[in-house]
Amino acid sequence: MKFAVFTVSTPTYTPEDAVAKLKEIGYDGIEWRVIDEEPYGGPPGFWKGNLCNLSLSSIVEEAPRFRRLASDAGLGTPTIAPYVKCNDIEGAALAMRGATALGVSQLRIQVPSYSAEEPFQPKWDRAREHYKSIAELAATLGVRALIELHHRTICPSASSARLFLDGFDPAHVGVIHDAGNMVYEGFENYRLGLEILGPYLAHIHLKNARWFPIRTLPDRTVEWSVDAAAVHKGMVDVRALFRALHAIGYDGWVTIEDFSIERPLDERLAENLAYVKAVEAETRLVGGATAAPSSASRAM
Repeated sequence: MKFAVFTVSTPTYTPEDAVAKLKEIGYDGIEWRVIDEEPYGGPPGFWKGNLCNLSLSSIVEEAPRFRRLASDAGLGTPTIAPYVKCNDIEGAALAMRGATALGVSQLRIQVPSYSAEEPFQPKWDRAREHYKSIAELAATLGVRALIELHHRTICPSASSARLFLDGFDPAHVGVIHDAGNMVYEGFENYRLGLEILGPYLAHIHLKNARWFPIRTLPDRTVEWSVDAAAVHKGMVDVRALFRALHAIGYDGWVTIEDFSIERPLDERLAENLAYVKAVEAETRLVGGATAAPSSASRAM
């Protein structure tokens, strides 16, 4: 497998800093965050003031610089991660043209958010129609649009994403499996989910999170909340995830995100790579990869 870092988790680095540091540590790639951020006067953070973005509005113009940065550092770019929703065809087309300019064949295009206070089926049906247009656009532009499994969206689980994409050509659409997001919502046994995705499995995101009690009510009900955790400390069973990846023959990219802040960024980048490489090797040697390579592996 090959390991990358999603730059949403490197907010204090410039793009130049990021490629230099990832090369030094030994990563194989970088996954750019693509967004036009609002001005922010505070310190750089994951979602505000992040210094390591590629601008969506100027992505085509900026692509040669970012492509050269990664290439000169010997880093691949497995995908890019815009925040474009599937009902934004114009934004999706721009992001897809930017991906092509970067030499990247796949990119995230998001499905709508979801709240239990609203009806589900109309939102699902509209989003399916929108994603049909996204799939057609992706086919025309020669890229692959990816849904990321994400809590508080209409596709929080592997089975929901597979159902959502039913009937669409997996050559043009696919899924980013994200076990960390599934801690918040959408957990399914890892191998079950990966096999359900089948040819739609395109990419892996790896982060971690944990649930913790916040208070006990007078009737003894315990209320819980969830937050980010270090990759090796949360509720994602990283070994089980890699055993499942080996079992289905996946040998593609794994992009690491870490939103914990208990260690300095340099340290967590280095420690995370050492940890996941050790777990990947251990689970490969113990379990072996007996299945045929997945479509995501073959695409790489």
